[in-house]
Order: sequence, then structure tokens, then C-alpha cells
Amino acid sequence: MFARVSAKTDFIAQEHEILDFWKKTDAFNKLRKKLAGRKRFSFLDGPITANNPMGVHHAWGRTYKDLFQRFKAMQGFDQRWQNGFDGQGLWVEVNVERELGFSSKRDIEQFGVAKFVELCKERVRKYSAIQTEQSIRLGYWMDWDNSYHTMSDENNYTIWLFLQKCHQRGFIYQGHDVMPWCPRCGTGLSEHEIVTEGYNEVTHTSVFLTFPLVDRPNEALLVWTTTPWTLTSNVAAAVHPDLTYVALRQGDQVYYLSKGAVANAVRGQYTIERELKGSEMLGWTYRGPFDELVPQTGIVHKVIPWEDVGEAEGTGIVHIAPGCGKEDFALGKMHNLAVIAPIDEFGVFVSGFEPFVGQGAAEAARAIFASLKEKGILYRLQDYTHRYPVCWRCGTELLFRLVDEWFISMDTLRYEIMDITKRITWIPSFGLERELDWLKNMDDWMISKKRYWGLALPIYLCKQCGNFDVIGSEVELKERAVEGWEEFEGHSPHKPWIDAVKIACSKCGARVSRIPDVGNPW
Repeated sequence: MFARVSAKTDFIAQEHEILDFWKKTDAFNKLRKKLAGRKRFSFLDGPITANNPMGVHHAWGRTYKDLFQRFKAMQGFDQRWQNGFDGQGLWVEVNVERELGFSSKRDIEQFGVAKFVELCKERVRKYSAIQTEQSIRLGYWMDWDNSYHTMSDENNYTIWLFLQKCHQRGFIYQGHDVMPWCPRCGTGLSEHEIVTEGYNEVTHTSVFLTFPLVDRPNEALLVWTTTPWTLTSNVAAAVHPDLTYVALRQGDQVYYLSKGAVANAVRGQYTIERELKGSEMLGWTYRGPFDELVPQTGIVHKVIPWEDVGEAEGTGIVHIAPGCGKEDFALGKMHNLAVIAPIDEFGVFVSGFEPFVGQGAAEAARAIFASLKEKGILYRLQDYTHRYPVCWRCGTELLFRLVDEWFISMDTLRYEIMDITKRITWIPSFGLERELDWLKNMDDWMISKKRYWGLALPIYLCKQCGNFDVIGSEVELKERAVEGWEEFEGHSPHKPWIDAVKIACSKCGARVSRIPDVGNPW
């Protein structure tokens, strides 16, 4: 006789019955014992971030993971059944900051880095326990007593070894570049963080302004930008050599812009006096919008070529500030342009940029517009809605800032990874081409963050000779320590405790401290 089935199924009660049955019969452990020693199948769990209770997206992903492991078990494979918890990084820091009512890194420094890091650890422990219970309730089979944690000493020292091997192959270097920067978090972000989740649709006040040409009275370039704060650091204007430009008269003024941009950019009556190619404008010099600033002293502003200039938006003439944009910086290196960096780590104008000193980049827009109007070079303002990069952890709009960061060079490494990628079976199959395209076009991997809770990069940069060493293990650090080991011993390899340890430079013997940065896995 079969048990009577109710016409009204109580799914929640049924789930509890199944969970109770598994627990009473010890079904999971019996399965593991049955399959022990058979052919192995390795499933590596991409760790869930132990920072909040699970969301529905986590449950969805975990359901697929559970299904796949159960399928492999039905095929007779022995497995590890190991869950992972990601517990290091900015996302945990931001939530702890919110709990404490902090608004910037200054608050963390005043509170104490050691206390702050301990609170980050406590948050991870709390939510990894909560997520474990949620996962068990979901019916997810794992060896819950053997979860791995990215914040564990074992994981951190393993990454040290990886970084040391990268260094031995010449992949690690310190770069001077313009990077996306979060002024609230006070750190740079890698391109991967922006590409995946880092854009919001926002409206900014864009500005059309003129760059008066030198020795050509009443003639000017018409330029457009959505980031007025960068005008303080302008050093050049770029045109496309092959585009058609026009000399457009309005009253007693003649403006130069691309022919295809006239309808969008110009307001009011005008006449076209002549057409010319962008190549004919190369080398023209102009007066910059903020020549009175100290950092602008001695700079000759000129028109340069750039084949990425378009005319779908703006004026077909792009204002170039190498200290405020990644493409601008690269273009600046090609043309040996001056690099002016106007803001600090909090996105505030630094000394030399009076009258904007102490103002945030976005906050200064109104004063910048007023200055342009006073100089007679403000053409018009326009609200502009576009997708703009934001910090995917706190939501703050990003700025582009000239910084020193640490990178892993992808010049040769990308091709090694691509070769391995081709040996993988991708489901669905289109994933292969997407991954190869990403690897082919990715920039060097920025691995540093100017924060507190995360992998302490084991890089020791000598200020005496410029050499840097990368430590590969706890044992090696102890062997090479010349100061601070006793203070560090017994702590996890995190800030601030790890920073007590000093080593001797392998090249000149000078006493060397660890760089203050933590690792950026993205």
C-alpha cells in the first residue's frame, strides 16, 4: 500500500520532512563513505561573500552547484564537497564602515586599523555561520565542517607564493598610471570591477567652452566635456586628422569644430566660412582655460592628432588632460605632454589649484563654470545623461586619478592562459570565445588597493636602491625578518600586525618595510 497523498501539498513541510530524513539517516555521510576511494571528480566552489545573509541569486547559484555535484555522485565519483567563503576585501570594509557610521578612510585611521580589521573578521565569521544555516536549509550538500575561507592564513600564504612566482618570472611591477578611483573609499579600482558591475545612468552638467587660438584674434576651438573639473589640467586638444572641420562664424567670433557636430553643438544663427581637415589644424596653439594656475606655468597648449576622436557627441575636438583620464594619459606619453594631477585621494583639489583648493571635483563645477563665464570662454551648459562608472561597493561616482599602483603584466601571461582556456569544455560553448576575447584585450592586472582588510601584499620595496622583494611564505618571512617578528607572531598575516616586520633588502641590505597596500583580487 502506498501512503495517502494529500491534494494540497505543503511544500515547506515537505522540505522539512526531507531534511529531517537526511539528518536521521545520515544520508550525506553514507554517500561519501560509499564513494570514498573511487575515481575523483574535483568541484571547486567559487566562494560566496560572507558579508550578508544569502540573497535569492545566491540560492539560485547554489542550487545549480548542488545539482551538479549530486549528478556526479550518481555517476559514482568521489568528491571533496568543500564549500568556500570569501571574506576579504572592500565589500566587507564598506559594510563595517556603515555599521560604525564612517564616511571615509580618515574615520578608520582615527578609530584604529587593528580594531577595524577585527570587526571585519567578526562580520565574516557571523555571516559565514548564517549562510551555512541557510544553505543547509536549502538542501545544499557540502562538508560544512570543512569550508575554506579566503581570509585564512593558509589561503593568504598560498597567494604569497603565487605572487612570488609571478615576480620570479618578471610579471610584477609598480606602474604610474591614471586609474579609476573612488574618492569615498580612497582607493583605485581595476578595469574588471568597472566592466562587471560598475556603471550607473547619471545626469551631469556638461559644458561647451572655447579655447582661444594664439595669434588668431576672435578665433577659437569649440570644445565639450562632461567632467569640468578636468579642465584645470588641460594641456592639449585632439582632433581626428581625417575628419572634416569647419570655421563657423557667430557674430564677430569664429569657432572651429567638426562638421558633423555642428547641429548638436551650436545654438543660434551662424555661417560656415570654410571647411578643412583635422590634419590642417595640427600644431595650432591656444590659450588654456586655466593658464593662471601654478601647475599650468610654462605649458604650451596645442592641437594634436587622435584617431579615436568622433563627432557623434561633443564637437569633434577633445580636451586632453593626461592626469585625469586613462586614454589621455596614454596619448600624453605618445606626444610627450605635461601631466597635471589636480586631486588627492579623497577627490579634493590640492594646493596650487586656487580658488578650488579643498573642494571636491564634482563640488567645484559651479565655481569652474563661473570662472569660464568671467573669462568669456563659456559657450553653453547642457544636462547630459550617460552611463558613468561608479564604485560597485559604495556607489560613489568614480574619478580618474594619477597614482602609483602594483600590477601583474599580461603581455605574455595572457597567451599562456588562453592556451589553457582552449583546453576547457565550455558550457555554453560561446563562453570560450568571450573568455578569449576578454583575455586578448585586458590591460595589465592591477593587484593593489590602498585599504586595510585584505591580503597583505608581500612586496617589500627598498627606498634606498629601488629593488623590491616578494616574500613567498610565512617561513621565508621569519627567516628574513630583521625586526618586528616577535610583535607579529601569533597574528594572522593582515594589516596592521604584518607591518611590524622588516626585512633586509636582497640587493643593498637596507632595512625595508612592506608596502602598505592590500591585494585586489579583481
